[in-house]
Amino acid sequence: MGNLRTKDLSKIGYHNDQLRSLVIGIASKNFKHHSKQQLLDLLVSIKNDPEAFLDDELTSKIAEKVIGKTDAPLFKTYELRDEPVFCKTYGGKGIEQSAKKQMELANLLPVSVQGALMPDAHMGFGLPIGGVLATDNAVIPYAVGMDIGCRMALSIIDESDGFLKRFEYQIKQAIKNHTHFGMEGGLDVRQEHEVLDSPVFSEIPFLKPLRSKAVRQLGTSGNGNHFVEFGEIELLADNTLSLPAKKYTALLTHSGSRGLGSAIARHYTQIAMNTCKLPRHAQQLAWLDMNSEAGQEYWLTMTLAGDYAKACHERIHANLLKALGLKALHVVENHHNFAWKDQLADGREVIIHRKGATPAHKGELGIIPGSMTTPAYLVSGKGTGDALYSASHGAGRAMSRQKAKDSMTVSAMKKMLTNAGVTLIGGTVEENPLAYKDIETVIAAQSDLVDIEGKFYPRIVRMNKE
Repeated sequence: MGNLRTKDLSKIGYHNDQLRSLVIGIASKNFKHHSKQQLLDLLVSIKNDPEAFLDDELTSKIAEKVIGKTDAPLFKTYELRDEPVFCKTYGGKGIEQSAKKQMELANLLPVSVQGALMPDAHMGFGLPIGGVLATDNAVIPYAVGMDIGCRMALSIIDESDGFLKRFEYQIKQAIKNHTHFGMEGGLDVRQEHEVLDSPVFSEIPFLKPLRSKAVRQLGTSGNGNHFVEFGEIELLADNTLSLPAKKYTALLTHSGSRGLGSAIARHYTQIAMNTCKLPRHAQQLAWLDMNSEAGQEYWLTMTLAGDYAKACHERIHANLLKALGLKALHVVENHHNFAWKDQLADGREVIIHRKGATPAHKGELGIIPGSMTTPAYLVSGKGTGDALYSASHGAGRAMSRQKAKDSMTVSAMKKMLTNAGVTLIGGTVEENPLAYKDIETVIAAQSDLVDIEGKFYPRIVRMNKE
């Protein structure tokens, strides 16, 4: 191969510095047997029709960079703000310093408009869990999180709370037969849902190979703090659901978008980190411009992952209610790892990221769980602007998984569950009730954000056994 120089590349229309160094790097390693002229001819062809070279391993990198990017830098470098944007913290006394620091870093991004920190906050990757961030025309994959569309769903069932005692055996059998936990495998019966027919699976090449796993995992729950639980819910007088104030049986589930969501998160986080260069300690908060192709693609795929997570809950609830011959009077559900287009009180259009936070616009219903032995609260939002129309998504962890493991024995956890009248199927000491903050304190810290409509008490809980 003749010696390829940057001026040779300029002559054939390769004007971008990063693109030229990429071409020279690839050519010197992989095209040693081409003459200089053959190589230049190939590069002209790639420039004229880059799509035709996307399937070839050697030419795809060059072709990808050529598409729409020959005259623009391949990445942009940004500095952080001198001062963080406005951020209101709720229940700050119970929030670890590391989570506050993480939130402050997010509030220094040049695209940040406003932040809020919920009382269940603790440290996460990128944005703290319990962090809410409004940005200007930018979406941050790591501020949505790895489990896109992780959500709660509550079915209030047309039975009194006495149903749980009378049919305890049947409920346990139904949970064992119609739920599936863990990273691998799926339910015995193939699940159907219209989300699997979404054109997005075929429109975005990266998603095509993920569809078969999504088919297999539909209606399953993953691991960690995900759960399926039957319990009793006590609705308060004058609740906004317009249901009589009394105790009902209810089914509550918590899980997300499974392998589909985490693959999307990893893929677009990498793209964001490659194209948006930030100081090293902030690099996880790299964003995608909503006007860019990658930003539009991420939005489409994030929305698909959210729809898929919703479909998983729909299948879990439908399968369990059918198996037990039950009917839902009312379903309450929403995401807590997602980004939404929204407006601030002053009318500005923003993207609101909620990483482990419940949407709480005025009148919007949500569920805030405690632990497997403490109540979950059914709430309606007050639409508080300082909180970016949000509330906490649970009690929040007080201990890391490792610390929870080290500080609790299986027998001590069993005793706690027995005393609380809770039956656990699966589960680990990592999820023991003491690993979580006190739900009553967390709820009290957000009285400006939500009204309480009812309280759910877990009775039969299933989680993954690792």
